[in-house]
Amino acid sequence: MDSSHVLSVVTFVYGLAAVLYVASLIFKREMPGIAASITTLLGIIGNTAGIGLRWWESHQQGIGHAPLSNLYESLVFFALTIAVIYMVVERKYKNRLIGAFVTPLAFLAMAYASLSPNMNDRIMPLLPALKSNWLIAHVMACFIGYAAFALAFGISIIFLIKLRKDTNGDSILARLPAPAMLNELNYQLIMFGFLFLTVGIITGAVWANSAWGRYWGWDPKETWSLITWVMYAVLLHAKMMKGWDGKRIAYLSMLGFIAVLITYFGVNYLPGLHSYGSQ
Repeated sequence: MDSSHVLSVVTFVYGLAAVLYVASLIFKREMPGIAASITTLLGIIGNTAGIGLRWWESHQQGIGHAPLSNLYESLVFFALTIAVIYMVVERKYKNRLIGAFVTPLAFLAMAYASLSPNMNDRIMPLLPALKSNWLIAHVMACFIGYAAFALAFGISIIFLIKLRKDTNGDSILARLPAPAMLNELNYQLIMFGFLFLTVGIITGAVWANSAWGRYWGWDPKETWSLITWVMYAVLLHAKMMKGWDGKRIAYLSMLGFIAVLITYFGVNYLPGLHSYGSQ
């Protein structure tokens, strides 16, 4: 079984985990939640194995490189980072029900990578500009940041739902974390993601200078990365200096993740130095 088949199976493992988390939330049962956590861990193991196998396959073809060079490979890594960061959050806060709002994001990333008819999952030689030791550092930093923002997006949805609905008694939503905890977790994830996005932009600039002789060229991907960075910087400034909290931070978090999606998907198909992302 090659890496593409392994990763296709992982897609359905994440899908099953998402279904189990939702079932645990809706039916108020602990066992589906436990099964969901185990399934997510299996997905992480399979996801990691698939990436490792793909790396080994590239060496077998004589073009060995880290599997982080195109849209398919970045989506696979994106799903893995979402799942790993989520499991850390689940273990820390001991609440599995957050998974009902987060694991679907890992599933969707893998589904788009594995099931989209237009997705090229072949292992390809690196373009000259990608043959750099900065590749791994830049891509990993950016996607760890993106994954943290994805979790913050899911947490923001839960927070807004908790505020709008009556959660007294034995209602479904009463089992979700309290708004105060969600608000703090949202802030922590955004801080974590902002740190890694900053590192990603800096390493990307250093890489650009070595590849093209300039640190910044206002390429569409670079421009939208900066827009995303500024949006989250404004959010953190508003939180720390202006005392913004609650709904305002949740809405800004969701808006920031929309910018992430535009940076990640939209600009890949525009002419520019980063257009290889859609290959």
